[in-house]
Amino acid sequence: MRTSAHARWQRSEPLDDEERILKELGYTQQLHRRMGAFGNFSASLSVISIMSGTLLLFGYGLNSGGPAVVVWGWLAVGPLVLCLAAALAEITSRYPTSGGLYYMARRLGGERWSWYTGWLNLLGLLGGIAAQDYGIATFTAAWANLQYGYEPTPRSLLVLYTVILALHAALNLLGSRLMNILTSLSAWWHLAGAVVIIGALMLVPSHHQPTGFVFSEFTNNTGWSNPLYVILLGMLLPCFALAGYDTSAHLSEETSGASVAAARGIIRSVVVSWIADGILLAALLFAIQDYTGTLGSRTGVPVAQIFLDALGVATAKALLLVIIVAQFLCGYTVTASASRMIYAFARDGALPGSARWQKVSRRTAVPANAVRLAVGVAFVLALPSLYSATAFSAVTAISVVGFTPAYAIPVLLRLRHRDRFTPGPWHLGRWSRPIGWVAVLWAAGVTVLFLLPQSGPVTATSFNYTPVALLMALAMAAAWWRVGHRSYRVPRSGTANPHDQLEEAENIREVS
Repeated sequence: MRTSAHARWQRSEPLDDEERILKELGYTQQLHRRMGAFGNFSASLSVISIMSGTLLLFGYGLNSGGPAVVVWGWLAVGPLVLCLAAALAEITSRYPTSGGLYYMARRLGGERWSWYTGWLNLLGLLGGIAAQDYGIATFTAAWANLQYGYEPTPRSLLVLYTVILALHAALNLLGSRLMNILTSLSAWWHLAGAVVIIGALMLVPSHHQPTGFVFSEFTNNTGWSNPLYVILLGMLLPCFALAGYDTSAHLSEETSGASVAAARGIIRSVVVSWIADGILLAALLFAIQDYTGTLGSRTGVPVAQIFLDALGVATAKALLLVIIVAQFLCGYTVTASASRMIYAFARDGALPGSARWQKVSRRTAVPANAVRLAVGVAFVLALPSLYSATAFSAVTAISVVGFTPAYAIPVLLRLRHRDRFTPGPWHLGRWSRPIGWVAVLWAAGVTVLFLLPQSGPVTATSFNYTPVALLMALAMAAAWWRVGHRSYRVPRSGTANPHDQLEEAENIREVS
């Protein structure tokens, strides 16, 4: 696909700036640039989702440290995530391609670094689809419980999850024009919905929890006795809720002025989400009427129980629908981001059957097979939910453990190899290195943390299978590297540095 000419070039028309930049990075323009700066920002904001990741893991946070860990963890983690996002945005400005992280790693570290970065990023995105859509299923089941008295089971949740996956696939196959509309709608829906929910929780209830409860109440229902370990486990909520901002990079080949717009989309989506989500979390905690009842809600969703207790049945059902729509739009965008990653990775020969996954529909300019693969793998990742009580938190941990090192590797390589990086239009200046090192150290700690057991004692039903998923992904990557790495060729820019020239010579000798 990367060797085929774009129709504009076949007509010998001049390249615009975005096409010229992309050609210098080694690719031809195949996807349509119908997304502006706001659309790009909206896509990342939709994936981070003010009403998705935070609310999906709200119950987990209440059990893993309680309100105190939810509040202080959110305040502490936000600036660290922003450091990682800023460091990544700087590199995105220089390399605005759909491949995103793995292309950056190739330019800064070489093909092996790029290979494993791509597989980790892919794991994070596919885990993100699974976590997001399974979370939508649980919220939809909670609404059905209030409306019809429906009692969800693991099997019925999996069926509902499958339907949601299929809907996201179908909408993604309709084309990029719809994506631009839905991502912009999603941003406004999230912001307006958050304002409505926060306002209702602040103004309607006759009783609110005291400040001491919100900022100091500690709850440990994890099964572990060490409070420090429980506090660290509670960090999964903000880490998962503030992940996915690389969507702006993956959609850069569909964004006008991507060298600046994609970088700003990353930063702005994290800042807006951190502030808005923080206010939403505080409003939920202050509005808790019965803490024990919230944790043991018959709906299965603590947020739904807070609405029910504080606002009444009718309002609770209405606000749950607002949240479900927001989460659905988020899941749609996560699926789009994952499919673009698969398309780009296959375009460079990194996946088994790459020729199939890189195909782009002539009618819709969408990598249709990549969309189907993304939802298919996401379905498999959720199958343990049939027997595991901790499956949802494990899937979210898979997403974090995939995303976080994939974000950090390009930043680490940029710090180690300063001579290989020329800043793009958006950069951090003299703050680049200190921010970068904070980001790398933070990412390393988070990656190790979420490989550890989340519930104790460890049994077949409480086992955190995140390390298994990670090892399987890395094993597949290692095995396929031995077989298929010779077909893996990430294009070099027209201004190749000496490192690229040396590696190219070594590759030629290896092939010959």
